[in-house]
Amino acid sequence: MVVAAKVKDVLSTTPEGVVLTIQDFGIEPKNQPTLTRYLNLLVEKDVLKKVSKGRYYKPRKSQFGLLPPSSTEVVKDFLQRGGKTIGYITGATAFAEMGLTTQISSSIMVGTNKYRSPITRNGIKISFLAQTNPITTKSIPLLRILDALKLIRRIPGTTPDECVVVIQKLISSLSAKEQKSLVVYAAKYQPSVRALLGAILESLETYELLQPLRMNLNGVTSYKLGISATVLPTKKNWNIV
Repeated sequence: MVVAAKVKDVLSTTPEGVVLTIQDFGIEPKNQPTLTRYLNLLVEKDVLKKVSKGRYYKPRKSQFGLLPPSSTEVVKDFLQRGGKTIGYITGATAFAEMGLTTQISSSIMVGTNKYRSPITRNGIKISFLAQTNPITTKSIPLLRILDALKLIRRIPGTTPDECVVVIQKLISSLSAKEQKSLVVYAAKYQPSVRALLGAILESLETYELLQPLRMNLNGVTSYKLGISATVLPTKKNWNIV
């Protein structure tokens, strides 16, 4: 009865669609097997839905049926731990928010400092993008821009040319300090990303940031990125073909 009362209390203050873990119910470890059985009973009664082992949510009802939790809720254990940011949503989901594509993705990509194999959770495929830069609230928007440059030929529902136009606007709207950080973070990406960032910065006449990018590029290597000279006239200066 104590477990049932505690669960009822927690659920009464938890919004629909928020994913809860076993720890969120504040039950002593010795009583957690009882808690798990009770939560699974609520799943059978459709009071709760199960995302994965030990992770549950109250479904929100609509005229089309029960709605799943948001992408952020599905993967939030990969984004935050102990109040610390450990990952971020990137890929098509983030690129749509950035205006790079209008295509809705059925999968989620998470940038993380720790390599993980792809998994499926709640019917959603979750992949992971290795990120060696620090992941913080301030760095995430910049890392997403660099991820877009890295994946520019794989962004669905758009072309590299269309992406470059949007990314140019995003970079031009950054402060001088943010642009400098972007260059610092780019040092840990592959050469094609650094070359593309250099060409975009040169097109924006941000010449003072170009030298660090040039220093780490091989002058005889070319990068085939499917970007036209019409959209990015400076591409030839960075061996982009």
